[in-house]
Amino acid sequence: MAKFEVYIDRSSEYRFRLKAGNGQIILVSEGYRSKDSCLKGIESVKANAKDKSRYEQLLSSGGDIHFNLKALNGEIIGFSQLYKSESSMKNGILSVRKNASKADVVEISINQ
Repeated sequence: MAKFEVYIDRSSEYRFRLKAGNGQIILVSEGYRSKDSCLKGIESVKANAKDKSRYEQLLSSGGDIHFNLKALNGEIIGFSQLYKSESSMKNGILSVRKNASKADVVEISINQ
């Protein structure tokens, strides 16, 4: 089952990552100053993930592709890893769309 992992990074900011049922990280967040803000970010991902229009597909300077998930106001609420192929990136988007709304939220330590 998919899950959002909430943790504190080395800069003492809260972050989340969405993992698919197979353990692969499919979306990560920016840093948040508070746990409450991080949890609100997760709720925003859950609310926006199914809407195809919320995904921005981008090309990195190294030629790899990736995507951002944006809220209704255009703010980035999650971003993907870099992908070598468009089909792999599209599978990543499909995985976020499928898994985010029903994913549990768990807290982890940075060492996990």
